[in-house]
Amino acid sequence: MQKSLRSQAEQHFAATQKKAAQAGKDKEKARKAEADHVAKLRALRLAKEAADKEAAEATAGPAKAKKPSAPKKEPARKPKAY
Repeated sequence: MQKSLRSQAEQHFAATQKKAAQAGKDKEKARKAEADHVAKLRALRLAKEAADKEAAEATAGPAKAKKPSAPKKEPARKPKAY
């Protein structure tokens, strides 16, 4: 027995919908994996920056005081060309 044309179209549509749903799940899974990876790298970077800052403060110690900067001079004006 042959299936009706409508039945074949419905089966084809259902298969297409199933593939699209699976592709969406796969895409979401990949996006979440990438987001987790980026979050892990960010946490590692922040931890390293904190450790570097502590090490720099420990080596600099109180002996190295920040000297005040000299006031900035205003640039001399150039004469106007007529």
